[in-house]
Amino acid sequence: MLHITDPATGPAATDRLPEAPARHLTDPTTRAVVRLQNGVLTAARDFLRGHGFTEMLLPMIGPVTDPGVRGSKQVDIDYYGHRYKLMTSAILYKQASLLAFDKIFSIAPCVRLEPLETANTSRHLAEFHQIDVEVAGASREEILRLGEDLVRHIVREVTEHHAEEFESLGRDTGAFAELLGQSFGHRTHAEAVAELRDMGHDQSADAEIDWQGEAMLSAKSGRPFFVTDYPKGSRGFYDRESRDEPGTLRNFDIIAPEGYGELCSGSEREFEYARIVARMRETGENPAKYGWYLQMVREGIPDSAGFGIGLERFTRYLAGLDSVWQASAYPKVPGVIAP
Repeated sequence: MLHITDPATGPAATDRLPEAPARHLTDPTTRAVVRLQNGVLTAARDFLRGHGFTEMLLPMIGPVTDPGVRGSKQVDIDYYGHRYKLMTSAILYKQASLLAFDKIFSIAPCVRLEPLETANTSRHLAEFHQIDVEVAGASREEILRLGEDLVRHIVREVTEHHAEEFESLGRDTGAFAELLGQSFGHRTHAEAVAELRDMGHDQSADAEIDWQGEAMLSAKSGRPFFVTDYPKGSRGFYDRESRDEPGTLRNFDIIAPEGYGELCSGSEREFEYARIVARMRETGENPAKYGWYLQMVREGIPDSAGFGIGLERFTRYLAGLDSVWQASAYPKVPGVIAP
């Protein structure tokens, strides 16, 4: 057995990984969670298709992938003598897909070799799935509202149609009353940093909110909330820099309440060739690696905004689980060898 301690809550928060897939798959908790997760996927697809979105099947391998993932490593594979990557996220392909359709979504796996210390956060997997959304011509405010409406729709649908699963899991759906009844909260990155420092947490003003700080803010809230306007340099080259406030990104996260942490990240996208190349160089990326992408950008791609919701993290929050691995049928915890 592997014992894990969550640094946000201390040594009392201990999880166990099953010794074999058969035990995990036949556990009543796993079966209830998978049925609930099916409800999440059904509700997400119904909502997005009802709003004019086309579902795309995006690639799992490519010459490059999203570089803006803090601390994690990419996975190389041999693709007929060429070094390709497994997708850490499909963000570059989401932008490309807007050449075919104005509103697209995808539900696909992602692979990130997270640092070993993330095995202790209860919020990280090396393999997970995302509900990815991208909209041509959208502003951050528009995509932010879409994300809120999607989350609220999913919660409303699963609480209505999966009462048996919630009862089996011992999850009181009254926990979602504020989510369903009120708009999500909102604070800027600078406001979140100031709040954490007031709580005695030494959060950097120039970096993403760290995992402990994220959990601390999350634990104080009874409903999801947005954190916006991350500083330039804290995210990848594709998050658009504000034209009115240089040094600030037009992006956001959705943070779940009750200590569950981040559910979703999104932003307006950089789409102009010169700005993308400049941002790549600022973040230490070699533009030569991104040949196919930059050629497409040079020829013209739509202005857009989008987001990705972590399916297992969202399921964990809905089900009230101790750890995100419980929201996966075949969990891959960082550093733990598993089938």
